[in-house]
Amino acid sequence: MPLGKDGRLTLYARTDGGLLRWTQRNPGGEKWDGPDFVSVAGLTDLTVVQGANTYVHFLGRRERHGSDGPSVDFVHAIQYQTGRPVTEWRSLGNFYRDHATGRKVGAPAGAVDPQGALFVFVRNAGRGLQMRREGKGGKWEAWQDLKGAGLAAELVPTVTSSGLVEVFAPTDRGVQQWRQEEPDGSLQIAPPLQFSALAGSATALETAPDRLTYYWTDADRTGVVSYREGGGPVPVGGQPGDGAVVALRTPLDGYDCTVLAQRGAGGTLLIGVCNTEGEQDGVWWSDTTEECVGDPALALDGHGRVVVALRRRDGALSVARQEEGPGLTLSSHWHRLP
Repeated sequence: MPLGKDGRLTLYARTDGGLLRWTQRNPGGEKWDGPDFVSVAGLTDLTVVQGANTYVHFLGRRERHGSDGPSVDFVHAIQYQTGRPVTEWRSLGNFYRDHATGRKVGAPAGAVDPQGALFVFVRNAGRGLQMRREGKGGKWEAWQDLKGAGLAAELVPTVTSSGLVEVFAPTDRGVQQWRQEEPDGSLQIAPPLQFSALAGSATALETAPDRLTYYWTDADRTGVVSYREGGGPVPVGGQPGDGAVVALRTPLDGYDCTVLAQRGAGGTLLIGVCNTEGEQDGVWWSDTTEECVGDPALALDGHGRVVVALRRRDGALSVARQEEGPGLTLSSHWHRLP
């Protein structure tokens, strides 16, 4: 749920033939406009990434059927302002010339550095990591093979406050990471971590300047864990399903806190709260009892309040926001989007 310069949130969802967009009518308000339909034929996967300049980037994996058979390429578009039209979708190509091999690639993931340059990461057919980034002046550099092996389909790229890009990727045997040593530098592969993360569950959150905390579901689904470089995984509880853990930081009762959200094993939305970088002291989980299909979304609205969005079994999107009072209390009424 990207937050625009005008303080309004936007929700996006992939649908047949493109994507849907809902826009908050007023900063912090309950009413939303939409859905607006954005046509993108053949879109199989969609990733939404926002930079510090609040531009929203859309990255998609697209399947096409031409005279020379089916093929896959990656596409990119931008929304510069809340509620404004999306630019033309431009192809970023595919790093394979052979169409059959090119169809084995994963979905794109992205990150935007402080200068506004977009980094695109994709798992290749050999299950290593491929990258393409936008150079100075908006000119795209060539695809680069960053190596690696056995990567899961889902990748977690992040940019720290000083502009360092890092990629976290669960593998068959643990976790693989790539990091920049300096802003705008090359990404270097790090020694693998022998931790077992459920594919598609990991997320990253900057919990101190240039220090990332990763959260993921243990591969055996015994619970969520947190990890920071130099330590080991810390169990933080929960009753996770098979989707992503999402996270954000926000002050609660004067304390720097981390809020976690996930679809639980029972199919309802779970919310966890802890002191930032204080997971070892306990995470307080609560079951909202709201049915949740797919991954939830977390954001802070234009007034700094926590907003949660989820999809229900009938496909409808529902939104709740933080209410006044101690701790984190979500409104009992979930607003169903049109």
